[in-house]
Amino acid sequence: MKVTYDSEVDVLRVLFSDARIQETDEDKPGVILDYDAAGNVVGLEILNASQRVDNPRAMNYAMTA
Repeated sequence: MKVTYDSEVDVLRVLFSDARIQETDEDKPGVILDYDAAGNVVGLEILNASQRVDNPRAMNYAMTA
């Protein structure tokens, strides 16, 4: 998984896999989902991230057993 934030365009992107993107859909205004050929979500983009996320530059990562 890879998370990037581009402050120049204010976009937060989460890639769940390296699968080739086959289809893209703006599920809700400003929330874009990317799908592979099998219909699995492989990526997520949040437009205007600084208005939707408390701090798009910060990230916490936690694992549970």
